[in-house]
Amino acid sequence: MHARPDFSDKTKESPWYNCEMYRVTPFVQDEHYHLYNRGAHKQAIFLDERDCRRFQVLLYLANDQAPIDVRNTLKKYEGESFVQLYGAERKSGPLVDILAYALLPNHFHLIVRQLADGGISAFMRKLCTGYSMYFNLRHGRSGTLFQGPYKGNHIDTDPYFQWAFAYVHLNPVAMVEPEWSAKRIADIAKAQVFLDEYRFSSYPDYYCYRRPERSILAYEDAMHLIETKKDVEALLSSYGRGRVLYTSYEPVEKKESAGLRE
Repeated sequence: MHARPDFSDKTKESPWYNCEMYRVTPFVQDEHYHLYNRGAHKQAIFLDERDCRRFQVLLYLANDQAPIDVRNTLKKYEGESFVQLYGAERKSGPLVDILAYALLPNHFHLIVRQLADGGISAFMRKLCTGYSMYFNLRHGRSGTLFQGPYKGNHIDTDPYFQWAFAYVHLNPVAMVEPEWSAKRIADIAKAQVFLDEYRFSSYPDYYCYRRPERSILAYEDAMHLIETKKDVEALLSSYGRGRVLYTSYEPVEKKESAGLRE
């Protein structure tokens, strides 16, 4: 039997995940950043929907200036859906504003705004170390889960924000059309249905319906920054306008693995 790890905020010495990002320029308070990472050796980091739900829960719980104790927190909700904890478990102020996210089988994307000095580093340390420990324990593996430290790009203009916001929310389309960003989407209707039904991104929160997972986001703060038209064509338009300028920032190859298991 595996020993149950302590998920409290003791991650600075953790061997599970080298989460520190080495930057020449530090993260700046009130600035926006596109953060992303992928599995080591391009391996999957989300094997099924349970993994995705755990990462969503950690997006919420890790975004707190207080120490994180995931194990004891989740014990309170045993036998219940995780959605019950959204909005209920927040001890102090957030470290970052989470404005967008998307989970794919072998990588993830986030758009965040730093709220406090060191906020992004502390948040990502809690998030990625906690998830790595969960994943390795659940799937009986050991060693590094992610491909080194997370990466990040400074979003320093409104057009860049519009492009990044569209890129992150369109990214899951790669699970049904792997070449979407290079060759455009062949079947817009199919992509629209997929994004409407895909639960593991912030797309539904902005464009579809209200759900408990909206508590992960700084929802009201993002609404004035985005185009709220729902259809995929509008997102493609935002993506296309910035693609010539920002395509070098696209961090992950388009050949993604197939969809997640139930």
